Amino acid sequence: MSLAALSILTAGLPTLKKGWIAVKNFTLNIYFLMSLAVLGAMVIGKWPEAAMVVFLFAIAEAIEALSLERARNAIKSLTALAPETAEVMTEAGWKEHPVENVVLGSRIRVRTGSRVPLDARVESGRAALDQAPITGESLPVDKAEGDPLYAGSIVTDGVVEATVTAVAGESTLARIAAAIQDAQSQRAPTQRFVDQFARYYTPAVVAVAFLVAVLGPVLLGGTWGEWLYEALVLLVIACPCALVVSTPVTVVSGLAAAARHGILIKGGAYLESGRLLKVVALDKTGTLTQGKPVLTDSDIFSDLSIEKATLIAASLDEQSTHPVAKALVNGWKSQQPGAVALPVSDFSVLNGRGVKGTIDGHLWHLGNHRLVEELGVCSSELEARLSRLEETGKTVIVLCGNSGPAAIFAVADTVRPESVEAVAALKALNVVPVMLTGDNPATARSIAEQLGIEDARGNLMPEDKQTAVAELKRRYGAVGMVGDGVNDAPALAQSDIGFAMGAAGTATALETADVAIMDDDPRKIAYFISLSRRSASVLKQNIILALGIKVVFLALALSGFATLWMAVFADMGASLLVVFNGLRLLRR
Repeated sequence: MSLAALSILTAGLPTLKKGWIAVKNFTLNIYFLMSLAVLGAMVIGKWPEAAMVVFLFAIAEAIEALSLERARNAIKSLTALAPETAEVMTEAGWKEHPVENVVLGSRIRVRTGSRVPLDARVESGRAALDQAPITGESLPVDKAEGDPLYAGSIVTDGVVEATVTAVAGESTLARIAAAIQDAQSQRAPTQRFVDQFARYYTPAVVAVAFLVAVLGPVLLGGTWGEWLYEALVLLVIACPCALVVSTPVTVVSGLAAAARHGILIKGGAYLESGRLLKVVALDKTGTLTQGKPVLTDSDIFSDLSIEKATLIAASLDEQSTHPVAKALVNGWKSQQPGAVALPVSDFSVLNGRGVKGTIDGHLWHLGNHRLVEELGVCSSELEARLSRLEETGKTVIVLCGNSGPAAIFAVADTVRPESVEAVAALKALNVVPVMLTGDNPATARSIAEQLGIEDARGNLMPEDKQTAVAELKRRYGAVGMVGDGVNDAPALAQSDIGFAMGAAGTATALETADVAIMDDDPRKIAYFISLSRRSASVLKQNIILALGIKVVFLALALSGFATLWMAVFADMGASLLVVFNGLRLLRR
């Protein structure tokens, strides 16, 4: 008895303390149940069994804590990758400095085999980098002058010198770490349900155990001690340990599995709701296409020379960051090397249509087919020429002066090699892919046909995309929207889950998206939905396992066949089963 008492004091003191805190706070939790069972067993003289309950419960608690920590460490290992020092150029040459002391604009050097210490932009040299911890890309990515480097990436070959673009606490890696920590702190819907269920379930179990102890000997005969023992068995078996631990370990494992694939999920709620998506609306430029169009056609439509028209158009588009504008400017630079852009005054962006500005006292408009129609200068001849270009999948840009159209330009974007697979994967999951784009309908149809998308909608302003998402929700149900996190903000907000592509390079995307795809691989949308469905399946399995085992042993307890030893083994076994089942998601 003395040995049992010593075991209870050493192994059970933390549980008994937590049980006492629960009583003081009028909260009947698992620690209260276990404390009551242990004290009750001691009262009726079952010291060895009381000690065994304490010992096995302590082991189960430790294993559960270690398992949950393992799932969390799987995420921490993804984010704790940046080295503590950086090789920095100083007046005395290259010196090692702690990363927290390196300021914005410093020049750093990264060699083969080392990790990039801070986000930076390559100034000289070439290297191949493993960006898997950030983007999930399995193959090394070549980096040259002007390319971004992400903290935590590994230089597999080469040496580069780069300028720091973000201090240690503001790197992409740091933002990912912060977002993941925030995601872990949010309770998933199933977890909230389980916690709410346990609030009512535990007091009910105590009430039933009390009735068994009090009414058993009166109604069914037997001694008070025998029925008190059965009540204690009931308390241990009914303890909702497995039910409570089943959800967090599954959710954290799912978040970690996604992070390993370069997918940042902003919380368990999105991990769970992803399985409900019926439609995924995809922006065209930068999502399904490379997002790097090139200038393919230049055609004059006035007495201006093509060189002059291109110069005017490029001068206007130099003020814009849109991929189509960049294509025109890059085309101009290659055609007229050394040329200098003209000064533009009164410049303004015409949302979803183009730009306008004044050059040498003349007002110029530069934009898409829709802008030309709004200006009322789209003649039948111009319409025919635009249609011919659009039918080949090109995006048209028209330069208009005071006297009407002056020149036509066309740019073409290439479809991502992964996009066909991405669309096929969505269809395999019975998710309908829909293309939404601000580009002209003919170009949208051409790209959609290449990808196997039946529903492609063009000429959409940002607010039109929002309306389209709302219509898709009414028609199908839950809708996901994939965009850039900036221009598609209204549509992303309207959707049930907003996805941002290429989020590693965009702080805004990391902040605004519900799910951030760190690289530009659209196939990861289908992976996310598949992971969500698998996570939901594991959650259901765990709840069924936890409750099923309880029901079987409750029946044994009420029949008088279960002992305290069996009860605590059943409770521990159920807890371990659901924990290890949840950890299986880490292998996905």
